[in-house]
Amino acid sequence: MKEKLLTIHNVHKTYYQKKKTLKKAVQGISFEIFEGEIFSLLGANGAGKTTLSGILAGLHPPTSGDVQWKGKSIYKNILNYRASVGLCPQKPNIDPDLTIEEMLAFAARCYGKSKKEAEKQRDHLIDLLDLGSYAKSVAKHLSGGYKQRFLIARTLAHNPQLVILDEPTVGLDAHVRKNLWAIISRLKEEGVTTLLTTHYLEEAETLSDRVCFIDRGEVKVLDTPENLNKHYKKAHLEDVFLHLMEQSNKAGEEE
Repeated sequence: MKEKLLTIHNVHKTYYQKKKTLKKAVQGISFEIFEGEIFSLLGANGAGKTTLSGILAGLHPPTSGDVQWKGKSIYKNILNYRASVGLCPQKPNIDPDLTIEEMLAFAARCYGKSKKEAEKQRDHLIDLLDLGSYAKSVAKHLSGGYKQRFLIARTLAHNPQLVILDEPTVGLDAHVRKNLWAIISRLKEEGVTTLLTTHYLEEAETLSDRVCFIDRGEVKVLDTPENLNKHYKKAHLEDVFLHLMEQSNKAGEEE
């Protein structure tokens, strides 16, 4: 049986303006992520996926609730926790004038790796993500697909146990997306746990061990794609998603 890696317990995130509630972005979310799985967060825009991802990346604390890493609160030693997590942001933040080789080695050194260790990890990642043809290219010359490959490589520079991929294939052509799916699957083969946020339901269905639908900051359903399709008597996860959104919209109209 797989071990629990991350436990999210009754997490809330409320934004305030002048001491008044501006938005309840996350409302009492609880679930677990297990070692080696691909876990997808799904939901419409504004559902709370990015807010929750930021909390799990250690970027900002919840208003209340707790996040536990292997049974211990991450807030007891947030720096150690952050060293175990890699975050691939939705919007590229790349130095346009450095080469892929330079940036990957630098990222590894930032986490305390020796020069030799950093170079070894750099070479491994270039091979893992098929970046060899562009290793000496500066970032501004990369296509959108290769920029995304680089971002994933940089996310792995310090050997994180958990990788958070926030919309990693948004805006990419279909064939490029599927190339990145193969890379995400390879990460699982290497024992990396992945938290994926995506709007592409086919992507979630293809890659995920489990998916979690979030709506208005709350968990609506959480299960394997197969079980959800069976439970809702749908052929594909996209049909399940549309059904859940229809239910949510009806509930909103009745409130």
